[in-house]
Amino acid sequence: MRTAGTNCDKETVFAFHLAGAHPDLAHINELISRKVQLDTYQILAIPGGFSYGDDIAAGKILANELRYKLADDIRRFIESGKLIIGICNGFQILVKSGLLPGNSDFRQQASLILNDSARFEDRWTYLRTRSRKSEKTICIWTKDLPDIIYLPVAHGEGKFVSQGAHLLDKLKKNGQIVFRYCDEEARLAGYPFNPNGSEDNIAGICDETGRILGLMPHPERHMYLKQHPRWMGLGRKGAAGDGLAIFKNGVDYAKKHL
Repeated sequence: MRTAGTNCDKETVFAFHLAGAHPDLAHINELISRKVQLDTYQILAIPGGFSYGDDIAAGKILANELRYKLADDIRRFIESGKLIIGICNGFQILVKSGLLPGNSDFRQQASLILNDSARFEDRWTYLRTRSRKSEKTICIWTKDLPDIIYLPVAHGEGKFVSQGAHLLDKLKKNGQIVFRYCDEEARLAGYPFNPNGSEDNIAGICDETGRILGLMPHPERHMYLKQHPRWMGLGRKGAAGDGLAIFKNGVDYAKKHL
């Protein structure tokens, strides 16, 4: 799904193609007018960019469109067991629409605000995944990922903040914290490893079903190994980048269950 200011839509379409899906690119107005029917699809992807110029706050206007113009469609989509992924601006939209961490009335419980550096951060980041044996995982998008993956970020408002310690504790208890910024040894660390100052180094979360994922880093920008800035020194076999497995997990789940 795209709108004015979306700029990662074609890369996201390509990522789903590479993962074995058959994606369509639809404008938000086509969904609102019902020219495009959301219920004919298995996965809704909200790509990165600067929707509506990020006026008011990053992702807020498109988030309000989801809440007030597509709420019933999205609620049926979720209740039927389908998948949603929001990347960067898409994550901001999911959080500000209340779809993440998730509740029945689409009430916003968290936000993504201005980076602590007060500037746009464009860098590669290490991410600790929920596949670590000591941690619980419920997210279907991260099945069998290695302990650490490497993805780029590019955002000015990526600092995850929650409504108090109660919500953060709930996310931890439920296994909804999917990615955390870390150093190359998987240790939680501050800037520049945590590029925005997010609470608990949070880079991505899911809802309580594990089917709705939002993350600030861009998996669609690391689909091939050669997109890694130091790919020649990695000694890896194969051509896949760290982001491909995320899309494959979503597509494989949809093929099996939807």
